[in-house]
Parts: sequence; structure tokens; C-alpha cells
Amino acid sequence: MEAAAEEPCAGARRCSSAEEAALEVSWVQGFSNKNFGFINNQTVCYSCGNYILFLDIETKKTTALQCQTGQVGAFTENGNSHVLAFSDRRLNPIIYIYTFPELTKLTELKGNAQLDYTLLALSFTGPYLASFSSIPEFILSIWNWQENILLCSKSQPGVTATSMSFNPMNWQQLCLVDESSVTVWHIERNNDEHHLKQNPVELPDAQGSVSHHTDLFFPISYDEDPYYGPLLPVSAIAGLAGDEAETFMPRNYIKPLLHPTAHCWSATSEVYVGCKEGYVLAIDAETCSVSVLQQEPLPDHLRKISDVVSYVHKEVQRKKGDKPMDLQKPVLFAMAFCNEGLYTAGSEGILFFYQIKGLQYEMKIYADILQPISSLIFSPDYTVLLLVTDQGTLYTYTPAHSGEAVKLLDTCRSCFLAADFLPGYKYCVSVTISGEVQVWLLKDGTGLSKLNLNVQATAMACCPSSNSVAVGTKRGQIYFLDVTEAEAPRVVHRIFVSEFPVLSLHYDQSGQFLIARAMQGHIFILDARPSKLFEVLGYVELAGEVLDLSILSDFNSDLVEVVVLLNVAGVQWARLGTFCLSSALATDNEKYVNAHGMFNASAIKMKQYDLEYSLSSAVRLKDNTVYGYCTCAPFICKYRLSEENISEDSSVFLSEKRIPGNQLGSGFLCLSPSSRWLASAAKDGVLLIYDTFTMDILAQEHCHSHQGGGIRSVVFSLDGKFILVNGKNDGALVCLKWKKLKETEFKEAAAYWKSLLATLNKSTSNENAFLKSIAEWQFDPESKLESLPEEKVKEAPLKSSNVELTEEDGNITTLYSSGTIDMTWIGQKIKKVMKEETQRFGNQKKELEMEVEKLRETIQKMILENEQVPDTEKLEPQEFSLDIEEQEKAQAEAEQKVIMMRKEIEMENLANCYVQDVIKHECWDAMYVKGRTVKGFHMAHEVKNYPLKKRSKEELETLEKVLRLKKVETADVKEEGEKAEVMADDSASCCLIGSLSSQYGGDTSILYSQWDLHTREQKVNQIVLLKDIIYNLKTAFNKEFDKVARQKEQDIARVKERNLRIHEILAQLELQVEVWEPALTDDEMPERALTVQDSEIKAEKYLTQEERQKAEMLARLEIERQLAATDNERLRALDDMMGGVLEVKKEDILKMDIPPPAFISKPEHGWTDEEKKKFRDYEKKVKELNEEKENYRMSLEDELEKLEASIQETTQNFDETVRKLSEKKVKLEMVIYQEELKIVNLVYALMLDEELGTRETGLHNFLMKKEKEKVKTARTIQMTKSKIEAYIDIYENAVVQEKNVESSFAREFADVPANLLEELLQLYRQRPKTPVKETVLDTANPYRKCLGSAEDNKDALTLLMKAMDELDSPEHMPNGLDLSIWENFCLARRNKMESEEMVKWKSQTLAEMQAFLRRRVDDSDIIDSEIEDIFKELTWLQEEKMKLQLNLTIQFLLKQGQVELENTEIPEYSDAVLINKSVIEELNRNIMAQGEKKIASMVEYKDFSKGIFQLEWEHRKMSMQIEDLQQKARDIVSLIISKDRQLLLNVPNYDSNVAHHISVMEQTLGIMDELHKKNVKNRQKKVKQLEKCISLKEQENYELSLELKEMLVSTSERRHIFEAADTQHISEKAARQRYREILKQKHLRGLIKEEKEEFEILQAQVGRLRSRLFPIL
Repeated sequence: MEAAAEEPCAGARRCSSAEEAALEVSWVQGFSNKNFGFINNQTVCYSCGNYILFLDIETKKTTALQCQTGQVGAFTENGNSHVLAFSDRRLNPIIYIYTFPELTKLTELKGNAQLDYTLLALSFTGPYLASFSSIPEFILSIWNWQENILLCSKSQPGVTATSMSFNPMNWQQLCLVDESSVTVWHIERNNDEHHLKQNPVELPDAQGSVSHHTDLFFPISYDEDPYYGPLLPVSAIAGLAGDEAETFMPRNYIKPLLHPTAHCWSATSEVYVGCKEGYVLAIDAETCSVSVLQQEPLPDHLRKISDVVSYVHKEVQRKKGDKPMDLQKPVLFAMAFCNEGLYTAGSEGILFFYQIKGLQYEMKIYADILQPISSLIFSPDYTVLLLVTDQGTLYTYTPAHSGEAVKLLDTCRSCFLAADFLPGYKYCVSVTISGEVQVWLLKDGTGLSKLNLNVQATAMACCPSSNSVAVGTKRGQIYFLDVTEAEAPRVVHRIFVSEFPVLSLHYDQSGQFLIARAMQGHIFILDARPSKLFEVLGYVELAGEVLDLSILSDFNSDLVEVVVLLNVAGVQWARLGTFCLSSALATDNEKYVNAHGMFNASAIKMKQYDLEYSLSSAVRLKDNTVYGYCTCAPFICKYRLSEENISEDSSVFLSEKRIPGNQLGSGFLCLSPSSRWLASAAKDGVLLIYDTFTMDILAQEHCHSHQGGGIRSVVFSLDGKFILVNGKNDGALVCLKWKKLKETEFKEAAAYWKSLLATLNKSTSNENAFLKSIAEWQFDPESKLESLPEEKVKEAPLKSSNVELTEEDGNITTLYSSGTIDMTWIGQKIKKVMKEETQRFGNQKKELEMEVEKLRETIQKMILENEQVPDTEKLEPQEFSLDIEEQEKAQAEAEQKVIMMRKEIEMENLANCYVQDVIKHECWDAMYVKGRTVKGFHMAHEVKNYPLKKRSKEELETLEKVLRLKKVETADVKEEGEKAEVMADDSASCCLIGSLSSQYGGDTSILYSQWDLHTREQKVNQIVLLKDIIYNLKTAFNKEFDKVARQKEQDIARVKERNLRIHEILAQLELQVEVWEPALTDDEMPERALTVQDSEIKAEKYLTQEERQKAEMLARLEIERQLAATDNERLRALDDMMGGVLEVKKEDILKMDIPPPAFISKPEHGWTDEEKKKFRDYEKKVKELNEEKENYRMSLEDELEKLEASIQETTQNFDETVRKLSEKKVKLEMVIYQEELKIVNLVYALMLDEELGTRETGLHNFLMKKEKEKVKTARTIQMTKSKIEAYIDIYENAVVQEKNVESSFAREFADVPANLLEELLQLYRQRPKTPVKETVLDTANPYRKCLGSAEDNKDALTLLMKAMDELDSPEHMPNGLDLSIWENFCLARRNKMESEEMVKWKSQTLAEMQAFLRRRVDDSDIIDSEIEDIFKELTWLQEEKMKLQLNLTIQFLLKQGQVELENTEIPEYSDAVLINKSVIEELNRNIMAQGEKKIASMVEYKDFSKGIFQLEWEHRKMSMQIEDLQQKARDIVSLIISKDRQLLLNVPNYDSNVAHHISVMEQTLGIMDELHKKNVKNRQKKVKQLEKCISLKEQENYELSLELKEMLVSTSERRHIFEAADTQHISEKAARQRYREILKQKHLRGLIKEEKEEFEILQAQVGRLRSRLFPIL
């Protein structure tokens, strides 16, 4: 509410101050790689931000035209008429028309566009403008900008146009190009009416082949199949009947087409189009036909030169890191036409010239600028060609001289980041985001030099005390540039202060300190003087994110106060931090910083203040006044840092005043050096200048716009005369200056500047001299660092000094912390501290290392002891970890991973369970009858039932409704019902019904007759009834299937019962025979798949602690129960006494055994008679027992055979049942297929009927459109005729008037003498030469013969009247003629000429109107023919629908012997005769009898002939056998008996002998293989030993060589000593020792040579063995 109340006051202050101060634009610089053009022969114009810039190509001076309503949108120009047009980018944009060089606004065009115009185009002749708006209208509009009239417009929904241009030869043709299509628009004129006619161009496919467009809505002809019916268009098949039916195209019909990228008009009204695929197209604007231009084949010598050039260009591109491009087929992004041919260019950076001859062209290379070219523009006089690149560079090329392209402008290729003033205020410096530093002349903005740092810049500032510039980068580096020579800036130093981006750089006004703001709350203080090599003094670390930073210099106290705005998490207000810097920090730095380089808080007087409201920017004045830009609302808060302004509840400073502003979005503040003015900038692009004393608005300037992101930075010059403002995303740098200002404020700023200049002059010259003496810093390509993405920088933690960073955006990988050069300043400090601590505590470190080593040995011994103890006593490995914190951390991490993994598994299981439930619900639960299988026991037969879903309530209701309807129809026609019953009972009824479903339980009596299915309702009802029959058939079969399935279960139960007895018999007979156990498979019991058995789970089940305890308790209870069950005294006694039974069963007879008497162990002669008697009884009992055992065994075997036979019989009977069921299933499938075939035929008939109806609806819809178009065309024709008739009257009146003017000449000058009258008559008919424009006379212009418009004719009349001034002069007056008569004569002649021009102009208009009428009549004729074709097709559709209803598809069942003819034509029976069936049968019997006789005679003849042939064949066979035997005899006589053949003849079993020999050879080979492998291993071991020995010898040789060098040195020294001391015997001893060493070395070389030879022999032997044993390898 306060802001709203104060806003009028602010407005009033602005009005009063605006009369005393104002800003104006001094110059603007920037670049936009689009919307370039020549406004005249010497001036290039282009848009940049809110401005249109005009660049003189001769003087290279730039002027600017500002768009007052924001950023410039679409832009175009006409160099012939010196007119430019542009649109703004606000809501409901306006098109502005300006003239050059006056830069006066001619008019404003207000259309219906809501958001933006994307394209504008001015006609070559005439005052016509074409505009194309973006979403949501997509409207193409044609304007007459001179009269501010919208001539015509048309919407193109969804079309995103990329380029648009008028035909220079005919302004009534317009080419519109988007990414995938080309459209030629014709502007048809009917006097004062204009109409747009669209002519789309059919582009070739991606291979460049031109194919004829297929009209899918109106095919050329309809293919009609006699069985399937007519083949309708795809739109009717797809069911489309509306407007989409006309444009529908199936996916298989769609082919990838060429993608146009550039276009231009030729002098013959052809459009040349360059494509992304490398093709060049020529489009005729009248017929819209397309031709693909082909390159002429080059001669051999030129082809070789072209290949060399292409290869060199590819190599250059490859070395630059770019993708190699094909020069033979370049991708064209720009085209320009001239008299000689076509100039093209693209991403290759090469200017090509195409000399076109017919449909072929010859390509030449004229210039190579090594930068992608985006535009080519000719000057109006066609003497200069402008080349525009994507890199911010403009080149000019002169075709007449065919030289190299000359660089015209070299600006930045990305948006400006910051700008600042150099000392002396002659120059200013800017930097772009891509790291391009540019130096500008402050006077007029001329670009003096450019330096590319090849890094991503984040901040920039200029030093007030020297001509040095600091540039901060995203990698945390600061580059220092020497700009003492503005034409040649250079990098002299680089400092790596932080791993995080440098957010901003600030110099104090004295140029003593450089403050660098980085992320993580770090602020670095550097010595700004070059003489100190920009030394880093220290850094300050603040708690919170630094939002803004400003500096306040106090020259009286020699202090620099730094004001920092902080954003503290969890705090709703702003926090302001301040600290002071003195010159002592630079002179005695070590007193004020700690070992890590951080300033002490007491040394810099750190203070903090909490301010009311959340702020985005803040500045402080010398009187403790703080201005802050609010984040939550658009107003500026004023604070006074005094005790009375502190809140009572908290220590928060309250705002003293709030100044409302009209700016939108977040913004920032900037204070002038004199603290007199305060600049406020925001995202709306408006710059406001406040008076800091009164906070009145002195001036405001809309230099940028919100569409371009607003204002990025603002900087004042120290003298206050200039202000540099650069936008965020619009690429514009604007220099402002004061247009008018109060005298007092100007003097105050000048006085402050002089005082500051006096302070700076003391050190500026010295620092600049030292700066010049610093050598240029060389870029090291191996340590060059590219900027990382901002997201990665924010997420990257502080890494140690040995971490390798890889830049993904560039191609350079740098180990940036491997040395001190690539180490950050903080890292160097930390490394230095660590080094000092290492030196200081070296002894303690060694002692600790020794203690740790002892402790490690003790723990290792404990681990070894732990491994030897039992498992129950072993400790876990983590128990030996002494680092408890690390152990707990590892456990916590492991538990966290387990939790995450468990969650992932649970989610995966949940998803699987959901999928399982869906599948189970759809495929199992929803099935009323589950699908299952019955398989035979012994046969491979298997039968599946029919899975059925329960019929829904709607289906049952539909069936009941159809049955009721059929019942009613049957009751109405009883006679037909009786006939139907008779036909159903008759054996021939199945043939007419078309299926055998009645024989398998289907009720066919409810069906409609196939002959009566004429209506759609009957066909639908028939389908319902057929589906019911199929369902009943399947249900009936499923009942039989269930019976068989139950029978199998019963048979399996019986077999299992018999198998129990079989197991008992086998156990009694003690036979180990596998018994066949039948079981149901998974297919027979599909419900098994829904349950998972524990045996199927291979993984160990995870049990919780409670589950584990419960399982152990249950296992313990089970063991106790089993022990209690076994501990039964009665059972143990019974088992001990009687084997566990109370009586002996018959089954146990085989186990019975009679124990022998005790005396049997004695000799037989020692037996007594009683013992002999007992032995005889024993033998008798044994014999009887054996006989009983044998009888019982035989009975068991008989029983076993009977059981097996019973099982076999049961299973075979079931297999027979399954076989019969399978046969019935096959027949039932046949019946079901028959019914389904009926349904398919009925569905196809319904579908065809629906397609015919859809086609008919679509044709009716199209017919309505054509009729509306016909009515509209007829109305237009009628109106045009009436206009022509009216205009003919006007034209005839003009002709009559012109004749009257001529006839009145004689009457008016009748009193003139005859001789003068004759001379006047000649002068009356004399006409001056027709004046033409300069462009038309220019022979270099290819469009000089263009057609003029009606407005041009009016201009021509004006020019003609101006040319008459010369003829009207008295010099041409005949002698003796009165001056008054001459004046009347001149006036009469002018009237005559005006009437002639008027008649001429009206005749042209009448011709245009008549041509328009002819075109409309032709259109009307075309529409009439189309309507006639539509009526014909509608008639044909009606006939086809009638045929479909009458010509039914009938399904018959044919008996065996009847053949279905392939020919579907019905024979002609008009002349047929009816004959009794018995006559035909008798005739057939006679024919068959005669045929049998003939066959019998033929068989007899065949058998006789066969005997003859057999005898001949046997004769030939015997003769051949004789020859073979004779040949064998000769071979046996001449056969040489070898050893192998002797063996073959003598050895009785030759094959076994050969096999034995082969086995022996295989064993030998196996032994040899093992021996070979063993030898290879031995040789490899020897080789490794030799290699090891060789390496040792080489090492020894190397050491010996080193010793040799030392010995040579010592030898020379000793030689000198020997010569001086004469020690001969000592030298002899040393010589002998040296000789022995030489001999030893020679012996070693010999050993090495022998070992090498042995190694080569072993390698050769290995190769021979390998080739011998493995010849295939």
C-alpha cells in the first residue's frame, strides 16, 4: 500500500527532473547472425537488441536506430528504395517503416498478430511488404505500406517459415520456405482487390529423385476384385470422412523428402533452392515444377585438382577438430544470384560459384574464409557481395576483381558479459561469455582489436591505476591483460585462485586492490599493481552465499571498504557484511593472514548488519546510507546504519524509506564513482538513474528489453560522462552519455574526477611502464583448461591435488593439480603448510610410524591365530579393525546399501507381482473354462480343450434379443419356417447351410438363410447367432473333454493301486525292476504354474531372527516326538521275540529258513543214528520248504504278469479314447472354421459396406466444399464482370476525354498563324525520354528488366512531369509566338500527356482485371469438372452398394467327387436341353463298361511289351557282365601283389587289424603330444630363465658401461697422476685387473650368444613339432 501511495510522487519527481537531465545513445555494438542487408550501395544494416545498426563499408562507422518499444523482431530492407522495415516483440506487435539515411518513420502497420512476426520481406519494386506471424495465427499478409493498407492475408496453421522473399522480376510472386516444404504464392490483383493463391511445390525424395504425386483421395482408377469387391481409397478404409480424409497418407506412403535450407530468385523467375542433403533445385514459379540440377563431369586434369583440394580441405578440417565435409556436394545455407551465375556458401566456409547451363552446373571455388557462412547479400549495384558468418564476422567480396574476401567487421560470436573503461577514457573494453576480449574506441565505438582467450569468461574489470584488464573464468582463473597498446592487447599473467568460478571482479578507485568474488563464500584480495605481479594477498570466507559486492574508497583515511550482501539460509531478511582494506595489507601481508592465506577478522574489521526485507543488490554511501534493491517487490529501500534504526524486537535495521520503481523482474544497483548517481537496472531492460540525495529519477533509457533477458551489467566512467550497459541475451553493448545535465552536478563529477586523477597519476605511468616490460604469457596447450558446465562446478567438491579432471565440452584432458602451476592458490598454501608441518614433526612422525608398524605386526599375528582356531571360536574380520569410527562408518554404509538394495528388490518384486496379477486376471481368473490338455499314456496324442470366457451380460442380452427377433420373424412366415425345417432335416441341407455344425450339436435352425442376408441388421444378427453356435460347440466338446480328463485321473488311481501290489511282489521276489508310475503333467494341471514349490527355489531362504528361533524350536520338538515314538517297550519286545509280528504270513514264506542241526558241524562218520535220522528229517523239511517257496514264487510271477497286463490294457483303452477325442477335435475344428469363415465373410461385407458409406460421406463433404467454392467463385466472377463493365465505361470515357483533349487543341489555338500552328503541333506531339530509376539502368543488376507495379507507373508519371520542365522552358518556344500562348500550349501539352498516361494506366488495370476474370473462369471450369467427377463416383458408389446387398457370398459344402471350378463365370444355359437322369446314368454305365474293356486290352498289351523289354534288358545285362568279367580277369593277371594286399588276402580279419593299428598310432600320437607339451614347458621355462638372465646381463652391462665411463674418467686422471708421479707398477697391476674384467665380459657375451642360438633352435624345434602334430593349424 505504501508503494502504491508513493508512486505518484515518484512520477512527479521524474517529470520535474527530466527537464534538467537526460541520456542519449552514443553508440551501439553487437552482432546478430540473421537479418542482414544493404540499405544502399555503401551501407550494411542489421538488427541487434533494441537497435538497427548501420555500418558504412568504406569508413566502417556505425550508426544506430532505436526501437522505442523493445527488442527488434523481424527485419528487412530494400536497398533500391532505401527503406527498411522491422517489427517489435511486444504483445500485438507493430511493423515500422523507416527511410534511410534520414531515419524518419514513414508509417506503422498494425496487423492481427498477437505475439510476434517471424519474417518480413519488401518487394523489389513497389511499396509492398509481406509479413509472416508466428504462433498462434501463422498468417501470411501482404501490405501496401505507403497507403498503410492490408491488401490480403491467409492463414497457414502449423507452418514455421524460415525464409521468405518476393520475386524481383514480378512482385506478384512470393516464395515461402520452411524446414520441409517450399510454397510459391501468387498475388492476384483485381483493380483494388488482392487475393493470395497457394501453390505448394512437390519436393524430390531424399535421394533426389522427382516422383509424381499420388492423389490418394481421388485415385486414377478403382481396382475391382470379383470376390473381394472394389478397392477403395485409403482414407475410406481408415474410416475418415472429414477434412482429414483429403490429406490422410499412410506411413508406408510417406517418403523422406529434401529439406530446403536457402533459396533465391533468378532473372527468369525461377527459384533456386539449396537442400540439407546437398542438392540444388530449380523451381518454375509458374508451373511449380521441380528440376534437380546436376554437376557437370569434370575433365580428368580438373578432377584430379578438385580431389586434391577436397583432400587438403578435409585434412584442415580434421586437424581443427571439425567434421570433414564433402566439397563435391556441399550443404548450402546461403545463395545469391547475379548475371554471371549463382553464388552459394554453407558450413564449409567456402564461397562457391555455380555456372548454370540448363539442368547442369559447373562449380568453382572463389574464396575460403574457414568459418561457416550463414548469409550472402549483394549490394544494390551488385558490385559487392557481403558474407555473414556464424562467428560474428562480416566479409566483403568483389566479384569483378575475383580476389580474396576482405574482413569488414569482426565482432563477438556470443553475448556480452561485461564492459569497463580504461584509464584515460579514450577506450573501453568488453568481454563475451566465450572469452573474446574487444577494445573499442569510446568516441564512436570503433572496434580496435580483439583477443580470444578460448575460455568461458564469468567476470571482467579494468584497473584504474594501470592499463590492465582482469578477466575471471568459470574454472576459477583470472587472466591479466596488457592494454597499453589498444590495437594489440596481450595476456601477461594468469592466476588460479579457486576451483570454482570467479563470479565478479572489482577494483577500488585507487587501483590498489582487486577483489574477486567466488563461490562458497570466498572473496580473494589481490594486489592490483602489475609491479607486484598481481599478488594474491589473502582471502575472506563468509558464511552464506554472496549475492552482491560493492566497494567504497576513502582517500582521506586510506581505507577501502568492501560491502558484501549475503544470502543466509533460513533467514528471511538480508545480511550485509563489511570489511576494510588498508595499504598495510600489501606492504606487510604476513601480519594479517594466517598460514592458509585467510585474513584475520580483526585485521580487516569485519562487521555484519541484518537489514529488513530480502535484497538482491545493495550499495553503501560514505554517510552510512545503504540502498538495496528488493527481491519481493519493485522498490528500493533506504537504510541508515545507526542505532536508532534498529528494531526493538531484534537487531535488524529497518528501512528508513522505500522508493517505488516501475521496473519489472529482479534487478541490481550500481553507484557512480562520485556517489552522486545511483543506477537501477532490471530484467525489463530499462535503466533508471537516481539522485542519491533526493532519490529523484534524473533520467531513464530503454536500452534493452525483457525479451533479451534485460540488463546484465552497468558501469559508470570515473568522470561520469559515459555509461556502458550490456544486455543479457540480446548481444548488444550500449554506450550512453549525458544529453543534458545540471551544471552543478556536472561540475561536481568533474571535480571528483580531477581529484581522483591527481591521485592516480602518481602511479599510473610507473605501473604502465612495468606492465609493458612483462613478457607475454604463453598459452600451454597441454595445461589449457576449458570451462566445466556450471552444474558440474556447483556439485564438484574440493578435490585433492592429485585428482584428474576431464572436460567433456572440450577435447583437452588436464591434470590440473599435478604441479604448482596448475594448483590453486589455496592449494599451494595448504601444500606449503603441510610441508612445513612435515619438516617440523618429522621425528614424531617416524616414531608413530614405527609404533603403527609394530601394532600391524601384532594384529597380523592375531589374525593368523584366529584362522587356526575352530569356527565356533573365530572372530569376524572386522573385529580386528582398530579404527572404530571407520568401522562404524563402513557398517552404516553397508547397511544403507542393504536397505537401498532391499527397497529396489521390493519394488521390483512389487512390479513383478503386479504384472503377475494382471496376467493371471486376464488369462486365468477371467476364464470361465480354464485351458488344459489331456495326453495319452503311451501315444504322442494330446488334446486341448477350448478356454472360454464367461459371456457378459450385454452379450447374453444381445443374443436373447436376436433370438426373440428371429422367433418373431419365423412365426410371421410359417411356410418358410416349415421349408427351413425340411431343409435342415434333409441330408443336402448341410451343403446349403455351409457347415456341419448340426452334426456336432449346433442348432442351425435358428440361423438366417444364406440367401436372405441382404440388410446390415440381418448380417449383424447372423454373426451373433454364429458366435453362439461356436460357443455351444466348444462347450459341448469341453464336457466330453472333462469326462476324458476325469477318466484319466481314475485310471491313474487304479494304476497306482496296482503298482502298490507290484512293489510288494517285487520286494518279495527281491527283483530290482523300475515300475512305471503315471502322473499328470503341468499341461494337464495348469494350476500348478500358479503355485511355487519350495523345491523350485534354489536360493537359500532368508529368515529373520524370530523366524530362525521358531524354526529351531519346531525342529527340536519334532526330534523329541520321534524319539518318544521309537521308545516303545512292547514293540521292542515283539520285535526281539517274533520279528515284529504275531503270526507268520504266507508272504513271509520266502523269508523262512530251517536252521540246520547243531551236529552238522561234526564229521559225518561221527554222527549217531538219531542224528542221522534228524538230518534226514531236516533234508525232507528243506525240500518241502523249497518246493513251497518255488510254488509261491511262481504264483507271484503270474500275479505280476496279470497286473502288468491289466495296467497295459487300461492305458491302451485310455489311449484309444484320447485318439477318438483327438479325431473328434479335428473334425470340430473344421466345423468351427467353417462357421468362422462365415463370420469373416459377413464381417468383410459389413466392413466393405461401411467403407462405401464412409467414402460416400467423404465425397458429400468434399462436394459441399466444392459447391461453396463454386458459389464463391461464381460470386467473384459476377462481381468481377460487373466491375469490368463499370471500368470499361471509365476507360472509354478516359479514351474519349483524351481524344477530346487532342481535338480541342486546334480550336484553342485557331488564331495562331498556320506556320506557327504547324510547329506547335509538332511540339505538341513531342515527348521527352522516359526517365527510369538508377537501378533499372544498372547493367550489373540481373533484375533490371523487372515488371513495375501500378504505384511505379504513378511514380513514372511524376518523373515524366518533372522531365517536361525542360521542354516547357521558353528556349523551345517558336520565334514570334506570344509567351502567354506558349504557357497555354505547355499547359495543354501537359494535360494531353496526363490523359495519355491515364489511358495507358487504365488499360493496364483493365487487362489485369480481365486476366483475373479468365483465371477465375478457369477455376470455375475446374471446379465444375471436379463436381461432375464427384457425382459420377457417387453414382458408382450407389451401384456398388446395391451390388453388395444383392450379390451375396454363399458358402457351400461340396461332396467328394465335386470339383470347385477356378473360373467363377456362370455358364450360359439358354440353349440347354433337359434329359432324364436314367438316360445319362445308362450312358455312363455303357461308357464305363467300354472303358474297362479298353483298359483290359491296354493292360494285356502293356504286359506283353513289358516282357519283350525285359528280355532285351537281360540280354544287354549279360553281355555287359561278360565284358566286366573279362576285364577283371585281365586286371587280376596284371595285378602287382604288394605287402598290404598280401595282408588283405591272408589276414582273416583285416578291418580289426587296421583298427588295432590305428589305435596304436593314436596312443603313440597321444604320448608324443604329452611329451611335446612337456618339452615345450621345459623350453618355456628355459626361455624365461634365459630372458631373466639376459635382463640381468643387460642390467649388469648397463652398470658396467656406467662404471666404464667413470673408469675412463678415473683412468685419464690417473694417467695424468702416473705421468706426474711415475707409478708404473701400479698401473700395470690395474691394467691386468682391467684385462681380466674384459676377458670376463667377453666370456659373458659368448654365453649370451650361445644361449640365444639355443633359444632359436628351441623355437624352430617347437615350430616343427607343432606343424607335425597339428598340420591343420
